[in-house]
Amino acid sequence: MRVRELAEWLGATFEGDGEREVVRAASLESAGAAELSFVGNRKAAVQALASGAGCLIVPAEFPNPEGRTLIRAPEPRAAFAKAVGRLHPVAAAEPGVHPTAVVAGSAEIGSGVAIGPHASVGEGARIGARTRIGAGCAIGRRVTLGEECILQANVTIYDECDIGARGILHSGCVIGADGFGFAMAGDRYEKFPQIGRVTIGDDCEIGANTCIDRAALGATWIGEGTKLDNLVQVGHNCRIGRHVVVAAQTGFSGGVVVEDYAVIGGQVGIGDKARIGTRAVLGSGCGVLTSKIVHAGQVVWGTPARPLKEYLEQLASLSRLPEARQELAELRRRIEELERR
Repeated sequence: MRVRELAEWLGATFEGDGEREVVRAASLESAGAAELSFVGNRKAAVQALASGAGCLIVPAEFPNPEGRTLIRAPEPRAAFAKAVGRLHPVAAAEPGVHPTAVVAGSAEIGSGVAIGPHASVGEGARIGARTRIGAGCAIGRRVTLGEECILQANVTIYDECDIGARGILHSGCVIGADGFGFAMAGDRYEKFPQIGRVTIGDDCEIGANTCIDRAALGATWIGEGTKLDNLVQVGHNCRIGRHVVVAAQTGFSGGVVVEDYAVIGGQVGIGDKARIGTRAVLGSGCGVLTSKIVHAGQVVWGTPARPLKEYLEQLASLSRLPEARQELAELRRRIEELERR
C-alpha cells in the first residue's frame, strides 16, 4: 500500500515519498525499507533516528531534518494499530456449518456465519451475521451474539447470555457460569440459585480463560468497548462501564461497580460492592477493600489501596527504616552512657 493512500485512509498527513510502498508493520529496531513503524514516546523518538523503517507514524511535533517519509497523526499508536489491521487483515472464515457441529433447529443463524468443528449452538440462540464461532465452542440456549463476533476455539457461553456486535472472545473464556453465592443454613452452606444473566456490550474483548459470572438476580453487565485481559474474574452482579481496560489476573468480587474509562492494572483485587469512579486508575497489585469508593479520576496503589502520593510517601518512609533503626540504636547507646555517668 502506498504511503499516500495509507495517510488518506487514516485521515492524516504525510511528508516525503508518498509513492513509497509499505507492505508490513514492524518494530522500530527491525523495520526495513518496505515496512511501517511508529513513534509513541520520547525513547522511541530517539530510536527512530536509527530506524530503517520506510515510513514512520509520528506525532505532529516530531522533527524531520533528514526529510524522511512520515505520516503525522495526533495519536501515533492508535493510528499504527489501525494501519496494522489494514496491512495484516485477518483471514476471513469460510461461511457455513462444519459437519461435526451441532446446531439446534430453533437457533437463528445470520448470513455469512461460520461455525467450526465440534461446536454446539443451543435452542433459541441467535447468531448475528458474519460471526465466527471456533472449534469446540459451546453456545447455550437463548444466547444472543451480535454481528461480526469472533469466538476463538473452546469458548463457553452458558444459557441466556447476551453479547453485542463485534465482540472478540478468546479461547477458554467462560461467560455466564454461576456466581459464588451461598447461604449458611444451620451447619452447612446452601447454594443461592443464580438465575440472572450476563450482558456484554458492543466492541468488547474478553481474554483467554477469563470468567464472567451470571448475576444471582438481574444481570452482570459489561459496557461497550471494555477490554478484559486474560485470567480476569468478574463476580456476579458486577457492573463494569464503557471503555474500561482491565489487565490480567484481576478479580472483581460480587456487586462491584466500575464506571466508564477506568484503568485497572494486573493482579488487582476488589472487594464486594466496591465502587471505582470514572477514569480512576488502580495500580497493579493493589487491593480495594469491601465497599470502598475510589473517586473519579483518582490514582491509587497498594493494599489497602490509597492515593498514589500517600503510597509513595509511605514507601519512602519504609526505605528509611534501616537508617532510622541505626540512629535509634545510637541514641540509646548515648543515653545509656549518660545514665552511667
